[in-house]
Amino acid sequence: MTFPSPYSIYQGLRGVNPTTLTNHDVPATSLVGKWVIITGSNNGVGFETAKSFAAWGANIILACRDPPAWERHPAAAMQEIKDLAEAEGHQSIIEWWSIDMADIQTVEAFAQRWLHSDRVLDILCNNAGVAAPPAGHYWTKDGFQFVHQVNFLSHVLLTLRLLPSIARSAQPRIVCTTSCIHHIGELDFEHFNCGSGMIGDPYWNNKLWFQMWVAEMQSRFLKHPEYLHITINGVHPGFVASGIWDVLENDGIIDRALKFLLRYLAIDPKQGSFAIVNAATNPIFGPNPKTQGVGSSEGRGGGKYINRIWEAVPKACCDDPGAREKVWKKLDEELQLQNKGLLVELDLP
Repeated sequence: MTFPSPYSIYQGLRGVNPTTLTNHDVPATSLVGKWVIITGSNNGVGFETAKSFAAWGANIILACRDPPAWERHPAAAMQEIKDLAEAEGHQSIIEWWSIDMADIQTVEAFAQRWLHSDRVLDILCNNAGVAAPPAGHYWTKDGFQFVHQVNFLSHVLLTLRLLPSIARSAQPRIVCTTSCIHHIGELDFEHFNCGSGMIGDPYWNNKLWFQMWVAEMQSRFLKHPEYLHITINGVHPGFVASGIWDVLENDGIIDRALKFLLRYLAIDPKQGSFAIVNAATNPIFGPNPKTQGVGSSEGRGGGKYINRIWEAVPKACCDDPGAREKVWKKLDEELQLQNKGLLVELDLP
């Protein structure tokens, strides 16, 4: 395997920032009447994000699979979040809808259920993810490498399916949990679905492709009047001590380095949630009125990489239209997006 360049390692390590954030850094914003979907929201960063949104009055769909026994069950998470909203004086709707990012059929079913509800989606948080495949499940039933599908493919499909609902919101936002580790990802298009011989690591590479897709989506939104007002950004929540890392086996120098950093410099899920909440509500990371026609004068628009709550420099290929086009085409090949009618407006020349 190739080893990342010193510059890429330096940029990646900038994500190891244990600064303690407070509500002063990410102040409360009224979300009364707004609808939010958060994938992977029964545990970790997603759960803490849902709690903040509930405290601010949002209606929330917890998009989660039926988990193993050792995880907090979504039904329990839903009740805790609902109780929190009521304690803050809100009569919000908090629901758990089943979705398994390792099963395309459930992603499709979830999206159709939402569209049939005729609700307007104001905030979509593409948060669910795994650091490595569970034992014995390198490939999903759909034929994709597990990390590739859970962290990336399923979120792409979900987002594209939900676009008609997102577009109905006045100033919608899509927040994707990428990572500072995208800086050490490799553009191995020959192994887009990972597998033997891949240069790099499935987790690193898919975080890179995810951040590139974020930039490409925003560029395409800006070219289409129906989606012009949508803002999408990628965020690194920080090095968060959560269950996502339990699968690491210390079988390489990067894994061992991550274990070391998580032990001595990790932040907790509440701290990590500030990144998503900030990207979803801060006017700075909202639409740019000059290019999108809506938003605060502070708005910088989308396609950004945000390191916790601060805009940061993404890997250079995220700003390369040619490289992003290759990611776009690979996604179409794997998910058959054109055949499903999902690129009618966005597949621009």
